[in-house]
Formats: sequence, structure tokens, C-alpha cells
Amino acid sequence: MDKFTNIKSIPAYLPIINVDTDMIIPKQFLKTIKRTGLGKSLFFEMRYDNDGNPISDFILNNKPFDQAKILVAEKNFGCGSSREHAPWALLDFGIKVVIAPSFADIFFNNCFKNGILPIVLSEDKIKELAALSEKQVAIEVNLDEQKITKGDNQPFEFEVDPFRKECLLNGYDDVALTLKKENKIQTFIENNKNLTPWLY
Repeated sequence: MDKFTNIKSIPAYLPIINVDTDMIIPKQFLKTIKRTGLGKSLFFEMRYDNDGNPISDFILNNKPFDQAKILVAEKNFGCGSSREHAPWALLDFGIKVVIAPSFADIFFNNCFKNGILPIVLSEDKIKELAALSEKQVAIEVNLDEQKITKGDNQPFEFEVDPFRKECLLNGYDDVALTLKKENKIQTFIENNKNLTPWLY
């Protein structure tokens, strides 16, 4: 997993509550176990018509939002089934930060495990970010300082679990966290070989 760095982007605003994981990446795209290639199918049923042509009024189909790294959303984002393909699709599209008033728990956890920072902000702050999106004003997310700067002297502060913050900043996924204990694992294996040689 790549280390999380400061993200600066014009945010894309999606004014829909209860966006579920099937809306983020529909079920027909879940056949792959690869984390790449899903970005083109992100929000598939909202982005494309029945003939596969881009829908002109969907925000991610329009410049500069087709290059957005920050998604501003509404309440209960990521609800529905617990498909890990949802954060994979967001990340493959280029989105590294999702900001919303609330998230579904499993999606929230899956974001951290895949290098995406989910940020919970009040609805008033979401409205302010939505207005900046409409004006195409860039904002910057600084995870180390836990601040969102937006062109004025009043940055938004946000909360994040210290352990999850450390993992994002250092690029630690579950495998990397396990490998940090590689010496202890190897010591256990060697000791276990002496105790139960017949297993080896």
C-alpha cells in the first residue's frame, strides 16, 4: 500500500444519501480479485447510459472533476454489502479521500485497509465543501496535522484513530503489519520445529 501524502484537489460532490456499495461498484464487476481496472466502472449505473455512453450531467464525467482525488458525499456513504471492491474502485479512479457526515462501518474500515482516508465532518461543513466544489476551488487534506485547508484561515480539523493514521502515513496494510513481526514469526517456527519435528 502506498504511503498517504497530502492530497490537494478540487473536490467532487455527490449529493446523494445512502450511497451503497452496489452503486459504487455494481455486482457484475466483482468477478475480479485484482485491485486495478475497476475505476472505469466506478458508479457505473450513474455514469453511463444503457448503451455505455457517459452521462453528461454526472459529476465524475466532467472536467475538472474527472481528475478529483477527493470525494465529498452525504450521510451513510458505503452502506449495503461488505464488498472490498468498492474502495478498490474509488482508489483506481484516483480518489484518495472521502468526506461525509457518516459512513457504513465495514466500508469505513475497508477504506483504511486499502489506502483511502474516510473523514467524518458535520453536515454544515459538508455544505461548505459542496459550495467549494461548485466553485471549483481546490482544498488540501493534511493527514499528519488532521486538517483540511480551503483557501481561508479557518481550516477544518478532523478526527482519526491514531493507529489507522500511522498505517496510512506509513503505507501499512494487513500484510505489511504482519511482516513487521517477521523475526518473531521465524523464531516461533524454529522453536516449533524442535518441539514438533514430525509436523515439518
